[in-house]
Amino acid sequence: MKKFFFIGFLLMAFILVFSDELVVYTYESLSWIEEGLVQKFEERCNCNVKVVKLGDAGNVLTRLMLEKKNPKADVVLGLDQSLSAKAIQENLLIPYKPDNIKNIKDPTLIFDEEFYVIPFDYGAIAIIYDPDKITDELRSFEDLTKYEKSLIVQDPRASSTGQAFLLWTIAVYGEDWQDFWKRLMPAILTISPSWDDSFALFEMGQAPMMVSYATDSAYSQYYYGTSKYKVFIPEEGAYVQIEGAGIVNGAKNFELAKRFIDFLLTQDFQKEVPLNQWMFPVTNVELPEVYEYAVIPDKILTIDDNKISKNLEKWLNEWEDLVF
Repeated sequence: MKKFFFIGFLLMAFILVFSDELVVYTYESLSWIEEGLVQKFEERCNCNVKVVKLGDAGNVLTRLMLEKKNPKADVVLGLDQSLSAKAIQENLLIPYKPDNIKNIKDPTLIFDEEFYVIPFDYGAIAIIYDPDKITDELRSFEDLTKYEKSLIVQDPRASSTGQAFLLWTIAVYGEDWQDFWKRLMPAILTISPSWDDSFALFEMGQAPMMVSYATDSAYSQYYYGTSKYKVFIPEEGAYVQIEGAGIVNGAKNFELAKRFIDFLLTQDFQKEVPLNQWMFPVTNVELPEVYEYAVIPDKILTIDDNKISKNLEKWLNEWEDLVF
């Protein structure tokens, strides 16, 4: 009996140490990586990749926190600046600086100087709207408050897009951000758990405006051949979301995890970002012609990462008290 137990123990230890399966946690709308890119990485590294999709990016972070003492994932894909700050603060990631990080075209995109999170795409948050229903010229954030039950936003506790929108309003209004949200509330039709849910409602015509991205006009041109949807970035300035990936603290397959992070900055991965993720790639790959329709903001607003890290939980609690 002891002999069988010992053999079983050795077999389990072998699987844990030499497993050739890489487990990647990400959010639902990044499922496109399973349509060719994951297979390319598997062939290149002679391994298997298990992609686990968990709603929006906030849900991914929540799962990592729940599994902190017994991590199941090797890599997390899709954390933006604010979620990354929380993940680092919770000691959920370990740093890794890939050699090909030099391929990143703009050093300011490397928002984590300790390399816990490596960026793979970026884009400005924006309001998209149906010009057949919103016919007045939109200029500022205050213009959003004029349309009763017309705006779909995402829950910042679960959605990275929703969290970026909340931070955008804080970047604009500072200490007075809650006053703006009080004025904005009558204009909000619903608060959805994810960008996917919001877009489904928007395409069904449930509301004429939603929080989305400045590349959506390129999306509209690509899929509909017209600028069916318009993009609005308030004159106060834009907030840029940068998404990255990191290796999970306690990853069972550290070497494969490092190679996957390297893979994200290759031409093979980056060239697929524009027409699948509808964000800008972080390396110098040729953009599709339709990206001529993407809106490039004139003015960028930021919040210091340390300030986000120290205040995010408080801001989310204040938002929850205000909205519900």
